[in-house]
Amino acid sequence: MGKSAIVIGAGIVGLATARALAEKGYSVTVFERNEKAVGASIRNFGMVWPVGQPLGFLRDRAMRSREVWKQCATEGKIWFNEVGSLLNVYQQDELQVIEEFYAQNKEVHECGVLSAEQTLAKSPATNPNGLLASLWSATEIIVDPREAIAKLPEYLQQKYGIKFFFNTAISQIIELKVYSGKKIWQADMVFVCSGADFETLYPEIFLASGITKCKLQMLRTVPQDNLWQIGPALSAGLTLTHYGAFVACPSLAALKNRYAQQYPEHVKWGIHVMISQNGLSEVTIGDSHEYGLVHDPFDRDEINQLILDYLETFVRLPQPKIAQTWNGIYSKLVGQTEFVTSPESGVHIINGLSGAGMTLSFGLAEEVVNRLA
Repeated sequence: MGKSAIVIGAGIVGLATARALAEKGYSVTVFERNEKAVGASIRNFGMVWPVGQPLGFLRDRAMRSREVWKQCATEGKIWFNEVGSLLNVYQQDELQVIEEFYAQNKEVHECGVLSAEQTLAKSPATNPNGLLASLWSATEIIVDPREAIAKLPEYLQQKYGIKFFFNTAISQIIELKVYSGKKIWQADMVFVCSGADFETLYPEIFLASGITKCKLQMLRTVPQDNLWQIGPALSAGLTLTHYGAFVACPSLAALKNRYAQQYPEHVKWGIHVMISQNGLSEVTIGDSHEYGLVHDPFDRDEINQLILDYLETFVRLPQPKIAQTWNGIYSKLVGQTEFVTSPESGVHIINGLSGAGMTLSFGLAEEVVNRLA
């Protein structure tokens, strides 16, 4: 008989792990506690954003994930859009940071610093008032996470024969046996990819790991009139302070100090603002970052308003009416890019991608599986 593997969790990390195992010749079974994935994997921008990852293995991992996303979406008839991204800047200190980024990355990343005129030509959604320039990156891809995460299981089942058991909560793992009530399954390897829910299966490991949880708030507009398009995914200066790609820029520290004075509430709630647009012409807007093991289940209207206030500084939408708001929870491990551990022989936990699951999961899963399987 061939090798077998069980994956717990049908979010993006679990789906990426199942695919990587199938590519290695494993017979794979995936268990998901809900009738479909409803966690952090569907509560995001749907943005594969390699430009936000620092040079080195993380940028390489993001680019590999981008390649796999394109393959899966094309073969699985899942909507995606290779729109790239623009990070619009309106102050000289922001311009300094993106120029430093370009100088550091231009040899290895398809990017450039565009003039205000060039920026407006790429994105009719850009607010022209006071615009100095933008950082253009060609690598970004948008999917609709609600559609993509729902359709990927069918694609993986058809291509690789991966089996899926939805509405099946795994309550225990003992010696490569997984238990759901009185039902038991066994495999040669077990991968726990259930996001913050792995706390239920391994509470001691979760507590000792240093992982915390991040709550984010996001919004989505109604479809834009006549399917009007924003062009590339858009962000602005606050995003420079949030992603590791910009840490090496010498002027970033001074920029952070200015933001602390000018935008104290945004800094307090971890707000930076980005937008993406799906195939229905809806615009997804976010987000905030609240850290802790327990979060208020209710959204804060003042956070949503802070997001929208900052959005107006760099975006103009013809139809800004908000149709939906929501929050999501993901695992965050400060100072590390992911949390991978083995609580017992043959059982492996993959967790803690810190909000970059859509960008990094396919690449990370291949790395982990190639190392272990």
